[in-house]
Amino acid sequence: MLDLAREYERVRAAVETRVRALFDAQRFMLGQAVEEFEEAFCEFTGCAHAIGMSSGTDAQLAILMALQIGPGDAVITTPYSFFATAGSIHRVGAEPVFVDVDPDSGNISAATIAPMLTERTRAILPVHLAGWPTDMPAIMALAQKHGLKVIEDCAQSHGATIDGRQTGSFGDAAAFSFCPPSSVFRPPSS
Repeated sequence: MLDLAREYERVRAAVETRVRALFDAQRFMLGQAVEEFEEAFCEFTGCAHAIGMSSGTDAQLAILMALQIGPGDAVITTPYSFFATAGSIHRVGAEPVFVDVDPDSGNISAATIAPMLTERTRAILPVHLAGWPTDMPAIMALAQKHGLKVIEDCAQSHGATIDGRQTGSFGDAAAFSFCPPSSVFRPPSS
C-alpha cells in the first residue's frame, strides 16, 4: 500500500535539484523557498493563507493559542489519532474530550459530538484519518449552531476532498503535516 522508494523515484531529480539550491544558498529557514511553498499550498488547498511551521504538532498548538483556548476549556476530538492531537489540547491547558468514532470511517461525526457538548466546549478538532475525510459539512453546521471553533487535523489528508473541496478549507484553521501516511487503517472501499 505504501512504497515510499517508488514514489521518491518519480520526484527524485526535482527534489534533489531544489534541496541542492537550498544548500547552496545556505537559507534553511524562512526565505523565498518557504514563501513559494506557502503560496503553492494555498493554491492547492483553496485556502486563503498558509503558514509554514516546524511540524503539524506545532501548527495545532499555534492554532489553539491563537484561538485563546486554554485552562477551563474543552475541545472535542477523536481518540483514534496520533498523540499530538490530544497533546496539543492538553499543552494549552484545555481538556481533550474524546468521542466515539464511526466504525466504518474511523472518524468522529456530528452525531457522536453533539451529546458531548457542554458549556465548557470551545472547539472541535476532527482528524481526517489516513486520507479519509470526516463529514465536515455536518460538523461545521453543528459548530456554527453552538458557536464553536473548528480546527482540522489534516496531517494525513493532503489532496483529500469532500464534494470537490479540499480538507483543511472547512474549519477556522487547519494543521497539515508532511509525514508518510499511515498504512494501519484502510477505510472501506466505496
